[in-house]
Amino acid sequence: MEAIFAATLGILTASGVYLLLRARTFPVVLGLTLISYAVNLFLFAMGRLQTGVVTVVGAGAEYADPLPQALVLTAIVIGFAMTAFVVVLALRSVGETRTDHVDGQEPAR
Repeated sequence: MEAIFAATLGILTASGVYLLLRARTFPVVLGLTLISYAVNLFLFAMGRLQTGVVTVVGAGAEYADPLPQALVLTAIVIGFAMTAFVVVLALRSVGETRTDHVDGQEPAR
């Protein structure tokens, strides 16, 4: 299970970095989103991946740590807001510069 989880994190991070290095705005937004998903999964894994344990202390012998779950929930909300902001910023940039290149200039052909 841990190997599959680590491979998933690696694939998400590598795909996000690859898309961040593209010269267009939409792949950059997708790359940032994939990296934020990878970070969320990493934070969630810090609370130990366990099944069948309670989340409240005192109800059982073992309990799951609720802090990583709260951090991931907060990160999801913040990530969604930042993605919406970056999309609006990219659309404004396309409207102003008439190109979707990240530096605002069309590449030489």
